[in-house]
Amino acid sequence: MEYKDYYKVLGVGKKATQGEIKKAFRALAVKYHPDKNPDDKTAKEQFILVNEANEVLSDPKKRKEYDELGNNWQQNQQYRRQQSAANDRRQYAGNPNASNFSSFFEQFFGGDAGFSGTQGNYKGGDLETEMEISLEEAFVGTNRVIQLENEKIRITTKPGVYQGQVLKIKNKGIKGSSENYNGDLFVKIKIHPHPKYVRKENDLYYEHVVDLYTAVLGGESVVDTLSGQVKIKIEAGTQNGKTIRLKGKGMPMHDKPLLFGDMYVQLHVLIPTKLKQEQREMFEKLQQLG
Repeated sequence: MEYKDYYKVLGVGKKATQGEIKKAFRALAVKYHPDKNPDDKTAKEQFILVNEANEVLSDPKKRKEYDELGNNWQQNQQYRRQQSAANDRRQYAGNPNASNFSSFFEQFFGGDAGFSGTQGNYKGGDLETEMEISLEEAFVGTNRVIQLENEKIRITTKPGVYQGQVLKIKNKGIKGSSENYNGDLFVKIKIHPHPKYVRKENDLYYEHVVDLYTAVLGGESVVDTLSGQVKIKIEAGTQNGKTIRLKGKGMPMHDKPLLFGDMYVQLHVLIPTKLKQEQREMFEKLQQLG
C-alpha cells in the first residue's frame, strides 16, 4: 500500500501547530468540497484525502503514531481495519451486505465532517461565528440576521444570555450529501463591556456618586438600573465605599427568566474641590466643634 504523506497533503510542515493544521484543512476542505465540484471526480478524491489527513494530524495520539511508524503507518491501519471488521462480523447479526464504513472525517470546523452510514453519504462540517450584543440586549433578549451563502438566518437570544454562551443552530452548517447530513452552526455570544455596570454571573455591580451633604445628613438618591430608575435611601453618616444591595435588579436568569440576580451599588462620596469662602468657614467651625 502506497504511503501517504499527510503533511504534504495539507501543505504544512512536520512541526506545524494544531492551529496551522486546522487552518490549512479548512481552506482545502472548502476548495475541494463536492458541492463546489459536483462533476470533478479528482476533487472528490482529494476532499477525502484532505479529511483523512486532518483526522490523523489533528489527533495528537494518532499523529504521534503516524510520525513514529512512517512508511509502516498504512500497514498498521490496514491491520486494525481487518481486526475491527472481524469483530464487527462476530457482533453484527443484521444484513450481511450492510456497510460498516467508519468515518474518516472529524474536527471539521470544530465538528464532524465526512462520510456517515454509507460511502454515498457525507456529513457537512460545522460552522462557528460570533454574535456581538450589548448588555441591554442581553437583559431583554434580541436577535440578529446572519447571511450564509444564499440564506438569511435569524439568531434569537433569550433574556439573560451570558458572555461566551454558544447557541447551536441545527443543520445550518456546511451542506452534506442531504439535509439530514448538514453540519450545524454554532454562534458564540460576545457581550460588549458596559460603561456603567460590571456583570458577575447574574449580578450587576455599579458605582454611584453621592454628594457630601447627602452622605453626612442623609437623604435619597436616584440610581439607574437596566429596568429603570430606582430611589435609594442614604443613611446619615454614610461612609465612602458603602455597598447597597438592590434585590432583583440584576440580570434575568437565562434558564429561569422570571428570576433575577441582584445589583450591588457601591457609594462614592464626592468631596467638593472648590469651596466658597462661606462654605469653608462653616467647615472650619465644624472642625472646631469636633
